[in-house]
Amino acid sequence: MAGSGDSTRAILFALGANFAIACAKGTAAFFTGSSAMLAETVHSLADCGNQLLLLFGMKQAKRPPSPDYPLGYGKAIYFWSFLVALMLFSVGGMFSLYEGVHKLEDREPITHWYWAVGVLTFGIIAEGISMRACMQEIAKARGDRSLWRWFRESRQAELVVIFGEDLAALLGLVFALIAVVLAVVTGNPVWDAIGTIAIGVLLIVVAVFVAVEVQALLIGQSVDWYTQQAIREYLEAQPQVAKVISLITLQLGNEMMVSVQAEMLERPSSTALIEDINAIEARMKAKFPMVRWSFFEPEIALGSGSTDQDYLAPDAR
Repeated sequence: MAGSGDSTRAILFALGANFAIACAKGTAAFFTGSSAMLAETVHSLADCGNQLLLLFGMKQAKRPPSPDYPLGYGKAIYFWSFLVALMLFSVGGMFSLYEGVHKLEDREPITHWYWAVGVLTFGIIAEGISMRACMQEIAKARGDRSLWRWFRESRQAELVVIFGEDLAALLGLVFALIAVVLAVVTGNPVWDAIGTIAIGVLLIVVAVFVAVEVQALLIGQSVDWYTQQAIREYLEAQPQVAKVISLITLQLGNEMMVSVQAEMLERPSSTALIEDINAIEARMKAKFPMVRWSFFEPEIALGSGSTDQDYLAPDAR
């Protein structure tokens, strides 16, 4: 069974990379007076805001249960992750598309190209470091699954968002560097416009994929198949359980809820049955620490030596 990656570490690396890139772009904008570079500085600062939103969402998700939210606030991280996906789509993708179309209509030659190349090269290095940290955490979570399969099956919304954002940022910087070099070498500024449009399309595609995955968790998705199968195998291996009739799970941020309906072997009294169930639940929570809530509905496998009355509470007989 796969584990889970450290989302906080991946987010902090992404935050550091984006802030460093924003500082580099801001420095270039100051010395060149380029309004485009200034706009890119604001863009990178907006990316920093995305990481801060994810950190805020993770903090909100850790709030304890309350009468209004008896299952806790774990799903809060899904809301903030979805919001970041929307910002990646709008502030990132749509803004880049607008800039690209504007450059096609007003083809101004690139000035101070060496500043642009220097900043983009630094950005690729910074984003590469961030991406490496993200991939290290993903490796802990995906086990032997492919990267694409992990992306589709992961229940760590914040790690999915950081992966998508890092991937889009790294590829976008590579696209931008290629576009700038082509524009300088050929003397044709249309390459810069094409590169900007390609970045916009890339950001929109990544944002849509991320939003679809997070949307499933917002609605109410079960735990991943591997964990659910491991829980079922654990229950079926218990000597007191004759058969697992149904198993329902729900992912709640970094915690989960488990509802079990199982056929239990006959016991001499209702007290003994309750003790069996409590022991099974206690061992399950020890084996699967993410299980915060469990609900167990027993069905009695009656034998020749017992009757329904044996399992009723004294006041119900």
